[in-house]
Amino acid sequence: MNHATMEQALIGLSKEKWRWMAEKKVDSLAALFHAKAVFVHMGATFSRDQELDVIRKGDIQYKQADIEETTVQFIGNTAILLNKLRLVAVVGGNEVTNPFVVTEVYVQQGSKWLLGSMSFTRLIGQ
Repeated sequence: MNHATMEQALIGLSKEKWRWMAEKKVDSLAALFHAKAVFVHMGATFSRDQELDVIRKGDIQYKQADIEETTVQFIGNTAILLNKLRLVAVVGGNEVTNPFVVTEVYVQQGSKWLLGSMSFTRLIGQ
């Protein structure tokens, strides 16, 4: 698979992940998230299992991710994907909309890409 094809495949996988998060498709997400994956939110860091529980229980309900810009950089068998987006979510019973850059780090294992890390950085003044 060439570089451009891999980039498009990862962008598609990332978009699919946002849909799965909104639809609480925990089984699909569990297959995508590496066993050692870490998730960094504003003020909290979660393991793979903790993130899946947050989604399953609806502690954070990911309603909609409006992606404005995506870039992908490859370093060996690692891909760093940056999504600039507006995220609509329900947190603590309140619907909030925040501008973020979300950093997603994927590692290639065989022919499969697994999410190893996802970090939310809120953009100020957006």
